[in-house]
Amino acid sequence: MDMNQYLEVFIEESKEHLQNVNDQLMRFEKKTDNLGYVNEIFRSAHTLKGMSATMGFDDLAQLTHKMENVLDAVRNHQIDAHTEVLDALFQSVDALEIMVQSISEGGDGQLDVKLLVQKLQRIVAEEPAAEHAASSIEYDEFVRTLLSQTADQGFNTFEITVQLERTCLLKAARAYMVFDVLEQAGDVIKSVPTVQDIEQEKFESSFIVILVTTESQEKLKASIMEVSEVESVKLAAVPIKKETETEKPVSQEAAAAIQEVTVSAPFKPPVEEKRQASNNKTIRVNIDRLDSLMNLFEELVIDRGRLEQISKELNNSELDETVERMSRISGDLQTIILNMRMVPVETVFNRFPRMVRQLSKDLGKQIELQIVGADTELDRTVIDEIGDPLVHLLRNAVDHGIEMPQVRLKNGKNEKGTIRLKAYHSGNHVFIDLEDDGAGINREKVLQKALDRGIIDGKTAETLTDKQVYELIFASGFSTAEQISDVSGRGVGLDVVKNTIESLGGSVTIDSNEGYSSRFSIQLPLTLSIISALLVQMSEERYALPLSSIIETAIVQPKEVMHVHGQKVIDFRGAIIPLVDLKELFTVPNSVQGDHYSVVIVKKGEKTAGLIVDSFIGQQEIVLKSLGHYLPGVFAISGATILGDGQVALIIDYNALIK
Repeated sequence: MDMNQYLEVFIEESKEHLQNVNDQLMRFEKKTDNLGYVNEIFRSAHTLKGMSATMGFDDLAQLTHKMENVLDAVRNHQIDAHTEVLDALFQSVDALEIMVQSISEGGDGQLDVKLLVQKLQRIVAEEPAAEHAASSIEYDEFVRTLLSQTADQGFNTFEITVQLERTCLLKAARAYMVFDVLEQAGDVIKSVPTVQDIEQEKFESSFIVILVTTESQEKLKASIMEVSEVESVKLAAVPIKKETETEKPVSQEAAAAIQEVTVSAPFKPPVEEKRQASNNKTIRVNIDRLDSLMNLFEELVIDRGRLEQISKELNNSELDETVERMSRISGDLQTIILNMRMVPVETVFNRFPRMVRQLSKDLGKQIELQIVGADTELDRTVIDEIGDPLVHLLRNAVDHGIEMPQVRLKNGKNEKGTIRLKAYHSGNHVFIDLEDDGAGINREKVLQKALDRGIIDGKTAETLTDKQVYELIFASGFSTAEQISDVSGRGVGLDVVKNTIESLGGSVTIDSNEGYSSRFSIQLPLTLSIISALLVQMSEERYALPLSSIIETAIVQPKEVMHVHGQKVIDFRGAIIPLVDLKELFTVPNSVQGDHYSVVIVKKGEKTAGLIVDSFIGQQEIVLKSLGHYLPGVFAISGATILGDGQVALIIDYNALIK
């Protein structure tokens, strides 16, 4: 069988199971008396083991198998879930994630896990495993009567103890093969554990079967030993009184049952080899297919714009009606396609609790991470890019924000710090806030570091507001860490955060209350591929201004324009804001100044500016197209779009423009 066709499903499902193990481990660490979490972890680990063994990823299957042994010992109260046990399980999950990531990148998924396997084995070895003894089977009256009748008919009844090798990975599969051998030799009356428990691998490495047969002990033992990974087989004859020795006559029901002695519960293949039908009405779709669908729809949007323009020019009522209906339907289709691409931010957030746990342990701090709004959805393209910036911000909060426990106690705080990660929708944007109850930002320390590194001069430092000072920590190479560590201090991180977020058409702001808290607020667009924009005219050229950052449009008379240090400015609702003449900036040919200024007021973060254009064309949904490798690094241009008449309009990038 070609397993490659199942590889993609294996990778996706493995990641889901590992995430579930991660989540449940975090919950169990906080409440070790709740074994429901352990059962959840065991189920995911068990399924992952079976999938891995089936796909031939032996290192992955072996490590998961050893995890199972530890989890089984915990849920059977054979070992306590102390710190060493939990740390070993967390380390195992880390190793499993590395292996799955290797497989997803085309690797073989191999990893040296010998030391980790030995650690898990030592944990289990601390407590002897409870195996079923040969005298552990009890027979009820019905079974005793049944066996008595079979003895009268010349059948032998054996109690067969099968011991599998300790290294056996697919115990249920091996047990199934043993049962298959036994069913060919006779009838299985009873098993310990039950058939259902054996199917679910709820046993250590041995099980007992009661078999009624005409075969000899030697032949039975030889047949069972031919099954791979069977370590030993013990057979014992079951002493049964014959019917003439029984005190009670056999009932009609028992006699009828004897004539049709069969397996009481037919053994089924293990769960991982036989999937149950699901009522879940969802299917997995490769993201590449969604990207292709989106690209096709983008072309449809371009043609829709063309039809709308032709309809206006021809002024035909029937055409107008048809185009209007097509626009409405395509708008609904657009909503559906965009929703299909939406992914909960949970897919990014769910790896952070583990990260914060490990970082806080490394730094000797006590930190609780609270996550709110994990079901908030963002476009897949945004989700793929937002992970690293959030990692930098979280590491910054853990290292710089939250104080050491003794310092917090001295300052009258709880020794355990709290980091709160919150996501929520607002209009056409998603906001992600990261707030901690730590030391806040020391204004003077930040200023001094900025002066020492030459980021600002002394004269500028005197004029900065608190928020402007906080913004300095986004400067390239800036760091307030006294010592370089694995967590921070190298001056790399927050500048990347700002650049990445702004490249996504978003913004990040900082607020702080020194001694008490800090808050980073990230604003992101819901999607990047189709946006609403204001089309403007400049001479014979057209440009698109993303609507998300436009406050309003205005007509400004020349007498209202002032000059400050050579810069045009206007008084906008009591605030002095700069004017940027886009025609001069982009060197638009044949540019002529009219008798007034058409101004678009835009705002990015805390900064506001007025952009001078020739005229406003109107609002339109546009498809954002990359400039590709032919025009890299064009200043203040984030891409281009194709308009209805086939003309290309450049899309202005506010982030580069407003500094």
